[in-house]
Amino acid sequence: MASRDQGASDEARALGTYVKLVRASQTLLAAVARRVAAAGLTQSQFGVLETLYHLGPMSQRALGRKLLISGGNVTMVVGNLERRGLIARRRRAEDARVMDVSLTPKGRRLVARLFPQVARLVVAKMAALGGREQAQLGRLARKLGRAAAELD
Repeated sequence: MASRDQGASDEARALGTYVKLVRASQTLLAAVARRVAAAGLTQSQFGVLETLYHLGPMSQRALGRKLLISGGNVTMVVGNLERRGLIARRRRAEDARVMDVSLTPKGRRLVARLFPQVARLVVAKMAALGGREQAQLGRLARKLGRAAAELD
């Protein structure tokens, strides 16, 4: 059984680790946000374009699940991208409740140009960790994410 002091140090360790994880994530996200903002996109818009670029057309609901954003936010982001001619939405013939989203040629050109820039930026930022450290961090982040999702 843990002592009272052990409980306090467990809490301090967990909270300290959480703060470090959040700060590191926010720093990386801010760097990416600046890069995509220079192309006139928000991070969510870039996320939609990048997901469609790499995974192909999918429903708005699937996009939301993939990007961890709410249905209402997906609708707004997709609507804004559609108005700019970067994506197209189409109702499924067999189920009109489902809206499929795909890149337009203009959207494909934009993400094909922008994604390599973002990838290079992420690689440069992640170079602070060696290859093994990156792999370990990836495994730990996945483990933490899954455990946290199970607690919800």
